[in-house]
Amino acid sequence: MHGKIVKIFMIFFILVLCFQTGCQKHTTQLQKNIVPEIKLGVAIYKRDDTFIAMLISNLEEEIKKGQQQKNIKITMNTVDAKGSQTVQNDQIDKLIEQGCDVLCVNLVDRTVASAVIDKAKAANIPVIFFNREPVAEDLQRWDKVYYVGAEASKSGYLQGQIVVEAYQENPHTIDKNGDGKVQYVVLEGEQGHQDALLRTEYAVKTITDAGIQMEKLAGDTANWHRSQAATKMTQWLQVYGDKIELVLSNNDDMAIGAIDAYEGASKPLPAVVGIDATTLAIEALKEGKLLGTVKNDAQKQAELIFMLSYQLVTNTYLQEDIDITKQKYFFTEYTMIQPKDVLKKSE
Repeated sequence: MHGKIVKIFMIFFILVLCFQTGCQKHTTQLQKNIVPEIKLGVAIYKRDDTFIAMLISNLEEEIKKGQQQKNIKITMNTVDAKGSQTVQNDQIDKLIEQGCDVLCVNLVDRTVASAVIDKAKAANIPVIFFNREPVAEDLQRWDKVYYVGAEASKSGYLQGQIVVEAYQENPHTIDKNGDGKVQYVVLEGEQGHQDALLRTEYAVKTITDAGIQMEKLAGDTANWHRSQAATKMTQWLQVYGDKIELVLSNNDDMAIGAIDAYEGASKPLPAVVGIDATTLAIEALKEGKLLGTVKNDAQKQAELIFMLSYQLVTNTYLQEDIDITKQKYFFTEYTMIQPKDVLKKSE
């Protein structure tokens, strides 16, 4: 009797072992055959914006790396609104209909975020806004809404600090007429755009807080565009001529546009500062045409967008070393870039 019990137990043990081995083989086979897929729907306000083009290019690279490192298939459908919120609304509707897993949106108009969020919530698709920060109240409409970008006020502060340091080192590099005041003009991004307003406000405040007197000659929007900035700067040159000692530009494209205007008029350049640290801006720094710029980290923002998208789809936890503010904001840091910085790298 005892022998029979032992035999039955051994047979049962062998059957269980075979079953477990078979399950493990089957699971392994499934893991080999099934490759998870993530579909990103990316809506941008305008592809010909240099910074946005940089960010999207970096995001494409992050996706390539992610596919290899995580063994997943990732598709990215990018649509360009070309500056029209109406067009972007239709594009977002299509991305949702096509079944994207995450909606990444660079808004044309930051005030319409609520409509985008409501559509995405109805389809249960997480939303990552980037570069153009929605109104704070809108981000609280749903727990699957986030923002990736940088704090515009800090870029304005650093832009102003570039001017302050140059002035303190040698006032005549800025105050060329020696009247104890800096006559300046401002090239702003867009009418009422939060980043444009904050960049201008904090740049001027930083300079005046350092005890430098400022006299504003003119200011106007150039919609972040090089050509529009060149046209506006040409007009100001005809009115103010050599009185302009400083050009504060909300981004590098417009700063380069200002330089174009001066070179076209064969006029000596004033101090010109931008924001973004684009390739052309770095070249202008090396050539001594630009006083400085502020790096807006497109690479890091692309990394955050990809990381957040992946974790939202796979339901994994956010990395502990990632700084998140109020459970909604993923901010990257700005970096001040001056001629000495780019010259060091080229040596």
